[in-house]
Amino acid sequence: MKILLSNDDGINAKGIEAMRDALEKIGDVFVVAPETEMSAVGHAITITDPLRVRRVMRDGALFGIAVDGTPADCVKIAARAILTERPDIVVSGINQGQNVATNVIYSGTVSAATEGMILGIPSIAISLASFTSRDFSAAAEYGVKMVRMVLEKGLPEGVLLNVNVPAIPADKIKGVKVCRMGISKFREVFDKRVDPKQNDYYWQGGEMVLYKEDSDADIGFLEEGYVTVTPIHFDLTHREFMENMKGWGL
Repeated sequence: MKILLSNDDGINAKGIEAMRDALEKIGDVFVVAPETEMSAVGHAITITDPLRVRRVMRDGALFGIAVDGTPADCVKIAARAILTERPDIVVSGINQGQNVATNVIYSGTVSAATEGMILGIPSIAISLASFTSRDFSAAAEYGVKMVRMVLEKGLPEGVLLNVNVPAIPADKIKGVKVCRMGISKFREVFDKRVDPKQNDYYWQGGEMVLYKEDSDADIGFLEEGYVTVTPIHFDLTHREFMENMKGWGL
């Protein structure tokens, strides 16, 4: 089994190291990841600058290839130029922080998996629902389980899996819920400041607001202590309204 592993937290992130260690027990793992953190860049790709790559060594052995580009760049260049063989599966993660509800749109983690899906490779994005915990053991365990399952069962064309794991001990996880993507949104707050030259600048922050309609969606189940698995695709056409528009007389 040949596994392409990427992320958006960067090649030096603890999450990708934990996922690599777990996946090496079941296959050959090739790490191609961003040189630096590329969180929330969505599906951006680099077309106005060259993509520079660097071999990353650890303990005298090759850990992976760092790319000074986006997560989507990493998967694209890995599959098209760096790897000599097509990977059997693309895994993106383990991300530091959950990727649920409308946050999926912004996620570089999900976008790396999306690029794999676009290339026709079965793909999984996996995230740990904490920005502070460094215990990736449960997420890595579920990541391996999902890889085995996908390679056994397969995925429909144009579909990838978005997996989120609660940041609790493995024996406290209640189970797995296959569920829809939520509609909850991030409520942004902009902290206005002034630099030494008296120019205004802003730090963006905020918090995720859980809508009651999402009790049966990814973010709701994750809050309850379940691993969530959501099959997602990116056909953005609203077909019902498209039919309505045909009556506009355009």
